[in-house]
Amino acid sequence: MTTTVENRPERSRYEIYVDGELAGFTVYEPHGPRVALVHTEIDDRFAKHGVGSTLIRAALDDVRSQGRSVLPYCPFVRAFIAEHPEYVDLIPQAMRREFKLPAAD
Repeated sequence: MTTTVENRPERSRYEIYVDGELAGFTVYEPHGPRVALVHTEIDDRFAKHGVGSTLIRAALDDVRSQGRSVLPYCPFVRAFIAEHPEYVDLIPQAMRREFKLPAAD
């Protein structure tokens, strides 16, 4: 299974492809130095295979490479960050409590 993740700014989303087929996406809204991740969908055929986690990891890594922070309004993104504390620093510290994430880096 070959996966690729692409940022599609014209659609305001990151898309994940599995063997060339669109398997899911996460929608974002840019807000200056912050990116709100608002909704994630994974096609049922690709669920439970780590496709969603691969998508979110790539999106967060891309946001980090841009020097921006994340507002994880999407429950899937919040859960991913809670399970992968190496991404908590992407959330502005003053907003971490709002997203029920650890306050400390």
